[in-house]
Amino acid sequence: MHDSPPPHAEIFAMSFLFVAIGGALGSVLRYFLSLVIPKAAGFPWPTFVANVLGCLCIGIFSGLFLKCGTLSPNLKLFLVTGFCGGFTTFSTFASENLALLQSGKIGLFAVYALSSFVLGIAACVAGLYLMGFNR
Repeated sequence: MHDSPPPHAEIFAMSFLFVAIGGALGSVLRYFLSLVIPKAAGFPWPTFVANVLGCLCIGIFSGLFLKCGTLSPNLKLFLVTGFCGGFTTFSTFASENLALLQSGKIGLFAVYALSSFVLGIAACVAGLYLMGFNR
């Protein structure tokens, strides 16, 4: 006789599936943008466009969920965590900074925004250095 998994295990697994499918679609769209938008004058336009569009998307989706509180939590996982997370993590970064500003946590906003930027660049440099690209 086999024990059945607890009912919450199926819900938990479905949550991962919604995030994974949304993330896959967001990643494919980001890759598509890198193919169709040229880099000009050394400016990373594909990434810039993905970041700005991702911010727009997470703002739209967050507004939709605030406006229509009865929408499925799985839809939020699919669109916000999955799609926007796969499309760009910058959208989440912007949304979190906006939440800090809206809640009046100006100091925390400044620390989070500046340290994310500085440490992000430093981590990129460190990664390149660790891989032998120390120019």
